[in-house]
Amino acid sequence: MAEIGETDETIEGRNVGAMWDLEQKLDQPMDEEAHKLKNMHREKGLSTLMLLRLAFQSLGIVYGDLGTSPLYVFYNTFPEGIKDTEDVIGAVSLIIYSLLLIPLIKYVFIVCKANDNGQGGTLAIYSLLCRQGKLKLVPDQQPSDEELTTYSRSLLPEGSLAAKTMNWLEKKDSRKRALLIIVLVGTCMTIGDGIFTPAISVLSATGGIKVNNPEMSSETVVIVSVLILVALFSMQHYGTDKVAWLFAPIVCIWLLLIGGTGLYNVFKYDTSVLKAFSPTYVYTYFRRRGRDGWVSLGGILLSITGTEALYDDIAYFPLLAIQLAFAFFVFPCLLLAYCGQAAYLMKNKEHYAEAFYESIPNSIYWPMFIVATGAAIVGSQATISGTYSIIKQAVAHGCFPQVKVVHTSKKFLGQIYSPDINWILMIGCIAVTARFKNQNQIGNAYGTAVAIVMLVTTFLMVLVMLLVWRCHWILVLIFTVLSLVVEGAYFSAVLLKINQGGWVPLVVAAIFLLVMLIWHYVKIKRYEFQVHSKVSMSWILGLGPSLGLVRVPGVGLVYSELASGVPHIFSHFITNLPAIHSAVVFVCVKYLPVYTVPEEERFLVKRIGSKTLRMFRCVARYGYKDLHKKDDDFETKLFNNLFSFIRIERMMEPVSNSSNSSRTYICSQTHQSREDLINRNNIDMLSSIVDYTTSTLDMIIPLDSPSNAFSLSQENTVEEDTNEMEFLKNCRASGVVHILGNTIVKARRGSSLPKKIAIDYVYAFLKKICRGNNVIFNVPHESLLNVGQVFYV
Repeated sequence: MAEIGETDETIEGRNVGAMWDLEQKLDQPMDEEAHKLKNMHREKGLSTLMLLRLAFQSLGIVYGDLGTSPLYVFYNTFPEGIKDTEDVIGAVSLIIYSLLLIPLIKYVFIVCKANDNGQGGTLAIYSLLCRQGKLKLVPDQQPSDEELTTYSRSLLPEGSLAAKTMNWLEKKDSRKRALLIIVLVGTCMTIGDGIFTPAISVLSATGGIKVNNPEMSSETVVIVSVLILVALFSMQHYGTDKVAWLFAPIVCIWLLLIGGTGLYNVFKYDTSVLKAFSPTYVYTYFRRRGRDGWVSLGGILLSITGTEALYDDIAYFPLLAIQLAFAFFVFPCLLLAYCGQAAYLMKNKEHYAEAFYESIPNSIYWPMFIVATGAAIVGSQATISGTYSIIKQAVAHGCFPQVKVVHTSKKFLGQIYSPDINWILMIGCIAVTARFKNQNQIGNAYGTAVAIVMLVTTFLMVLVMLLVWRCHWILVLIFTVLSLVVEGAYFSAVLLKINQGGWVPLVVAAIFLLVMLIWHYVKIKRYEFQVHSKVSMSWILGLGPSLGLVRVPGVGLVYSELASGVPHIFSHFITNLPAIHSAVVFVCVKYLPVYTVPEEERFLVKRIGSKTLRMFRCVARYGYKDLHKKDDDFETKLFNNLFSFIRIERMMEPVSNSSNSSRTYICSQTHQSREDLINRNNIDMLSSIVDYTTSTLDMIIPLDSPSNAFSLSQENTVEEDTNEMEFLKNCRASGVVHILGNTIVKARRGSSLPKKIAIDYVYAFLKKICRGNNVIFNVPHESLLNVGQVFYV
């Protein structure tokens, strides 16, 4: 016999052969399924034909933004005109080596490899780093989370540079906060790209109308651009799936046209422009122009805008396909396009303002205008869609209010749409276009955002190279120095244009950053409050006789952020209304720093106390790309996993041989106690539907407890175990009530004025306009029960 309180050492010497055989039988399907899941996330071998096909398809999604840069680069490089034709060669030389160093070498062949299961972007890198160490400020991770097939974490060797760096970061919360702020700055600047990319791309494309119609005013061009932007954002709710098949052909035709036109112009106007491939012209350019040449780097920077979008969109295609598309098609076409415009400007310096359209042969002007407008829309669409994904990631990390996010495609998980963010982006694009009315100031704003994102990516890449790739410090140093020299030069140039439009992305980023920091700060404090205010089951049981606590028919789903312990809202609820449902399930929905949680591993279920309590805990885990869809019946999935847990628990039930051994679980001499088996052997069954390793049991309630309110005096008979499934089904048929906490957060008395404004006004406003948990979990209004409580920060 094995008492519940026996130690592991007492039980360890027993013969457990029979139970070990059962464990092996149960674990075998799990290992097999885990192996299948891991293979799903590996890049499969692709045939040459398939690889070329994917490389072609990547043109529309990945390179739409970068491919439209030739529309506006030279105007922003020479906003006051071209004084010397040698300056044109110097500018082209800078463009050539900028494209070579940043998009090609740094991003396509280095940065894109630093992805989280195929996901790119600053928040994806942050998730990758959080899995390597305890860098999250919300300590809600558990050991069982690391067993996910998508978690992919490796231990750092003790004493290594990587381990020392991680220990240094983990040691103080201030360093974790600094890392999060840097990540959020890059995220906010990327969101700003969702405003500036459509504005400058569409305005530059429609500006070609004035070339054939010089009498047309700039206001007319702005109005046409605004109408196109309104149409673009109004169609977002249809999703990109229905028109995505057009993206790649449009961008492919566009690149072929600008590449062919560039080659034609080089031979027609001035082949001497090819001297720009010599890096010596970069040096002579700065020596001749001095400060003006340095300031012009803000315009040169626009030739590589879209590179950050390239990194954000790598999830859609294999990395090799993206590398082939850029190295053998996009890169040569862009070089020809810039060289062709430069050759034209060598002979026509006065046409610097509309260099792109002026250099186009008259015979293909209108086809080029139509394709340019289409390419601008495609590039804008990719950036807008990427912004939705970034916001979704920020929500999952607890850094942004819950906004409405819906799927627009049944085929592709990543194609989502957020109406709230969509209208914010549209208003921002229209405001920027109408306010500045020209490419120059919008270009300055765009360049500032891009330069900051690149610097943030460089900093995060240093951490990835140290902590994830374990690169030698010399390689890390070389990468850091080269990146900072090039990107630092661009950043210093855009800082000189802060008063010429460069301030706009700083204001936009500051607003989003303020929202994110306030929301995340309150989330941390709210979680800490729930941890410190959680109560023990013994305290709740002690209230039963004095309050007359009774069980009523039905199932109560109690939601909280805790994966262990009894949430405060539950004690608050039964204290004011001394009655609970016949079955109670404590539900915790948590987001993990992974791309996705496979459906088979999403729910963890365990029992709280003895069987007669009919209390369970269910932890639902999601990745930052996972989404609650409208047709996703969360309640049904929860109950299916609960029933599976009961069936498997019954398979492992020890043999009972006495009804008067109420304080013990009876085990034969050839079996371990159930608690020992659960807590020490980490048995995962049925693809982790049941997870016993989440935490130790909250409390083993003695079956002879005096709390008759919970009917604990009932004997745990075999017949009762058999009927438990039917009992729960009857409880569910009686009604399911979703009990959610409606927490009001307020600043404490004596708090500083900025804190009061942030908590009592900014956070309160955000909480009021964002979606509630009842909407997220699709809780019917008639089944919702809000438990109010006030929390002071």
